[in-house]
Amino acid sequence: MTHKNPFSKIIAGTMTWGVWGKNLNTAEMSSLMHVCLDAGISTFDHADIYGGYTTEAAFGKAFKDSGVSRTEIQLISKCGIQYTAEIRNNRIKHYDYSEDYIIWSVEQSLQNLQTDYLDLLLLHRPSPLMRAEEIASAVEKLISSGKIKDFGVSNFTTMQTDLIQKTTPVHYNQIQFSATNLEAMLNGSLDYMQLNSIIPMAWSPLGTAFKSEDEKSLRVKKIAEQLAEQHNTTSDVILLAWILKHPAGILPVCGTTDAQRIKNLPRAIEINLDIQDWFAIWVESAGNKVP
Repeated sequence: MTHKNPFSKIIAGTMTWGVWGKNLNTAEMSSLMHVCLDAGISTFDHADIYGGYTTEAAFGKAFKDSGVSRTEIQLISKCGIQYTAEIRNNRIKHYDYSEDYIIWSVEQSLQNLQTDYLDLLLLHRPSPLMRAEEIASAVEKLISSGKIKDFGVSNFTTMQTDLIQKTTPVHYNQIQFSATNLEAMLNGSLDYMQLNSIIPMAWSPLGTAFKSEDEKSLRVKKIAEQLAEQHNTTSDVILLAWILKHPAGILPVCGTTDAQRIKNLPRAIEINLDIQDWFAIWVESAGNKVP
């Protein structure tokens, strides 16, 4: 049975909204929420560690001031990374997936985001020490108490996902995937998700196309620009359309805080790339024709 997805086809990633990026103030965050909603982007992706455990609270304050109804938006957050931050007594960055810590982390996120529930909780990164039964117990308690609506993982391999699936259904996996990072498409990860009705989310969906000057990035950027001209759009929209064409039903998590770009992103949903153009982007990324 296919799991029903309540999230917008493009997700707003909040990692750079706070002190790890643009350091937006309350009014600016509130305004950006409205920009997203007006563009049909209703899902906001968080993690407890963003901004050294400060961004969720900054967003929560903006959410409270925004006048946006909780029913209009979906909130995702992640837990499990114990970061070396001023407000944590950690000697070293590590992972903690004990039952008590997962539950405590979610309660902290709810308090910071000023909400009663998360639409989705993700385990942020896999830990060699995680115990599937302990995770299952935490998730069961969180779902039964209404603190989370759904559960998934982030950056997990197929085997690591199987380990968790042994005791708890996994409905989402947020992975790195883009036209410049094809690994999930080639290593069986996206095939596995289709087989197991797991919806992939893609972080860094534009990859390095606009960040790096290496040969691969430049090749991908160049073909995206050519196709953007054909479709009367922008090259970032083309690279999102490339992801959206994949049959796994990938949801890109876009981290831009630029209002104009946010308004433009949903155009990717309307563009159905020609199959040869789709493969042409893959070829430019790989640097050679497909096998």
